[in-house]
Amino acid sequence: MAALQKSLHCRRLVLLCLLVADLWEAGAGQIRYSVPEEIDKGSFVGSIAKDLGWEPLALAQRGVRIVSRGRAQLFALNPRSGSLVTADRIDREELCAQSARCLVNFNILLEDKMTVYSVEVEITDINDNAPRFGVEELELKVSETNTPGFRIPLKSAHDADVGENSLQKYQLNSNEHFSLDVRSGADGNMYPELVLERALDREEEAVHQLLLVASDRGDPVRSGTCSIRVKVLDANDNAPVFTQPEYRVSVPEDTPFGTRILTVTATDPDEGYNAQVTYFLEKNPRETSKIFELKSTSGDITLIKSLDYEDAKFHEIDIEAQDGPGLLTKTKAIVTVLDVNDNAPEFYMTSVTSSIPEDSPPGTIIALFNVHDRDSGQNAFITCSLPEKLPFKLERSVDNYHRLITTRALDREQISFYNITLTAKDGGNPSLSTDAHVLLQVADINDNSPVFSSKSYSAYIPENNPRGASIFSVLANDLDSDGNAHVTYSLAEDTLQGEPLSSYISINSDTGVLYALRSFDYEQFQALQLWVIAQDSGNPPLSSNVSLSLSVLDQNDNVPEILYPTVPMDGSTGVELAPRSAEPGYLVTKVVAVDKDSGQNAWLSYRLLKASEPGLFSVGLHTGEVRTARALLDRDALKQSLVVSVQDHGQPPLSATVTLTVAIADSIPDVLADLSSISPPDADDSDLTLYLVVAVAAVSCVFLAFVIVLLVLRLRRWHSLRLLQAAGDRLAGVPTSHFMGVDGVRAFLQTYSHEVSLTADSRKSHLIFPQPNYADTLISQESCEKKDFLSEPQSLLDNKGEKTPQQAPPNTDWRFSQAQRPGTSGSQNGDETGTWPNNQFDTEMLQAMILASASEAADGSSTLGGGAGTMGLSARYGPQFTLQHVPDYRQNVYIPGSNATLTNAAGKRDGKAPAGGNGNKKKSGKKEKK
Repeated sequence: MAALQKSLHCRRLVLLCLLVADLWEAGAGQIRYSVPEEIDKGSFVGSIAKDLGWEPLALAQRGVRIVSRGRAQLFALNPRSGSLVTADRIDREELCAQSARCLVNFNILLEDKMTVYSVEVEITDINDNAPRFGVEELELKVSETNTPGFRIPLKSAHDADVGENSLQKYQLNSNEHFSLDVRSGADGNMYPELVLERALDREEEAVHQLLLVASDRGDPVRSGTCSIRVKVLDANDNAPVFTQPEYRVSVPEDTPFGTRILTVTATDPDEGYNAQVTYFLEKNPRETSKIFELKSTSGDITLIKSLDYEDAKFHEIDIEAQDGPGLLTKTKAIVTVLDVNDNAPEFYMTSVTSSIPEDSPPGTIIALFNVHDRDSGQNAFITCSLPEKLPFKLERSVDNYHRLITTRALDREQISFYNITLTAKDGGNPSLSTDAHVLLQVADINDNSPVFSSKSYSAYIPENNPRGASIFSVLANDLDSDGNAHVTYSLAEDTLQGEPLSSYISINSDTGVLYALRSFDYEQFQALQLWVIAQDSGNPPLSSNVSLSLSVLDQNDNVPEILYPTVPMDGSTGVELAPRSAEPGYLVTKVVAVDKDSGQNAWLSYRLLKASEPGLFSVGLHTGEVRTARALLDRDALKQSLVVSVQDHGQPPLSATVTLTVAIADSIPDVLADLSSISPPDADDSDLTLYLVVAVAAVSCVFLAFVIVLLVLRLRRWHSLRLLQAAGDRLAGVPTSHFMGVDGVRAFLQTYSHEVSLTADSRKSHLIFPQPNYADTLISQESCEKKDFLSEPQSLLDNKGEKTPQQAPPNTDWRFSQAQRPGTSGSQNGDETGTWPNNQFDTEMLQAMILASASEAADGSSTLGGGAGTMGLSARYGPQFTLQHVPDYRQNVYIPGSNATLTNAAGKRDGKAPAGGNGNKKKSGKKEKK
């Protein structure tokens, strides 16, 4: 067995070498090879590099590849050797069935030249299939009445191979009753028939077993067998006969299921049961039985599966007719499938470019594609088209290949993107079409210069501009894209008044904004001409320029300059003469002035600002002429001083002044005699008005601040009064004697630091009197004692003779601010701790008490210590005077209208004079007078 396989392999190699054909046919441009089927994967088929005249490495660099249409690739290219090899197992019977020649066509593409070569490979047959019968055992019924020479058709065998490898002969085992006769049909096939050589005798042998062998002539020879069982019957000596030896019918491929396409008929001359014919489809390995159905009684053939012209163009149906006893006859029905235009064209994009520079020349290849239609005839005739008005066209190549090329140069600025629709239309009726889309991006090149929005620009800038001020902005657009459209700005080199232009103006290279590098002066130059350059970032870069006229606008920055009269260089004063006999309108002199500005800023007007004799002279508003306004009188002074103001019309206006001295005399000697008495004018007079204005403004501000402060104080005292009125209602019924004793003055002057908690809506009030402070009181410390005035309702000074067993040390840090010092009711201010009275009414009431006591002491009607301890005030104020009206005075108190002064012990201790006395009284009187 191993030797047989080795011999078979050697024969295959020899056959491979013998079947390699010529690769090129003259003028055909096609490469042909031949290869046997069933060879190993990667087996050599032919040398593509040699046949194309290229070295294998050069062929790989040119991008050679195989292009096929939708089928499995059977062959491959070896990039190293440039040879064509098999890519998979090849089965000739699967590809071409029973066709005499099996050809496989595909194309080879060279990428660099977009060139296509057609390759045709013939698949040669090997004997890999044995003949096969449709059934393994065949049963025949033969009547014993049949005479020798009676023929019985047998089942045919099928061999998928072709040529010598196909079915070649039949053999029947030797027996004495039957022989085998092989008949050749019109289609070239062999049909075996069993021939009766000797009459049968059912009583002698009822069943005969035969073996039919079908073999081919391949190497090695393959064969198939069928067992025949012959049963001997009686009296049936006629087999059915078909009305036609062969049936043919044409059916469109779109015929629906269940359609009857053909009816076969067979007749039997016998009668009765022997004449009953039944129809059968002969079983075979093909798929015919899966497509068609044969009615056994009627012989109708119907479709049970759709037809497809692209799969099979015709079908052969083997039909058997058998009578009742079992005699049969055969016929064949050939069904031709008619093509219907049911397949639209199909696109196969071989190579396509997605981007192309806009400067590509006409004829540039955009895409290479193939169009194929599975239909045939006119239905497979394809025409390709493009939309109109596109800069592209189609060129047809071999084997339905087309090239999409440009017809003219492209412009990205007009159209940057193309969606090209390719339409393939077949020739069927109705026609079918397919669209394919090619997306093409036009790549930009730097073919457009920047373009300014205007042909020229003009800008204006006021003089005295700040450095770095923005002057103007220019903008240039570039129709290109990306880096080719990035514009940068610059200024052309130039000079202005001997200096480079870059020292005056700069430009932002990205935004195009111009900036002033210095302050411009209209009096130096009025206009500036410069060129702005815009350049893109392409390679090479493109640029354009535009002119900019920059005009400097005048501002009123120059004071009028007085040309006449001029101040003498020797320090003397210029004098103008006017005779006493001058009539009104007499021209005394003329003030001449100029302004370096222009326009309205240089329009000057003259006014008489000041004159020693008002109404005597007048100044022309626009001429500057100084004339007499009336006749000169004898009382008019000899020397007249005039101050003339020259003012321009700018915003704001600027002015200058000149002082004129006019001498009035009837004769020249009189004037000369008085010249020595003429002195220069006082320069400080012009500043007097300014000082007055400043003083008035300062006084107004001080007055306004005073009014505001006074209003705040009034509101604060009004608020305090409302809080204390609610608390005062609780103490109104307490007798005065509970708070004032015989020594009322001492009790009144004694200092207490107290804290009052009073609420308007509460029934309880709490007063706390901590340790008294005797540092700055006017009475003895021995007479003071800490008492709880709420728990012991007694007089404050009833125990004046008692000495306190213990005294608190003096508080040396006790101070009062200036606001806490006593004074008139209008000057009293309370502190934040509540120890100083905040009620204006209470303060005035206390001052009235002090004044009344002082008056009584001065008249000798009362003393400070008399009057039952009420200080002589009980009759005047009665019980309404309570502790809440007693303030805490800790400074010297001066009582107006009295010679009594309450001195401060601390002040004496510090060596300070008392605040009372006549001297202080006079001084206070002076202040009040002011």
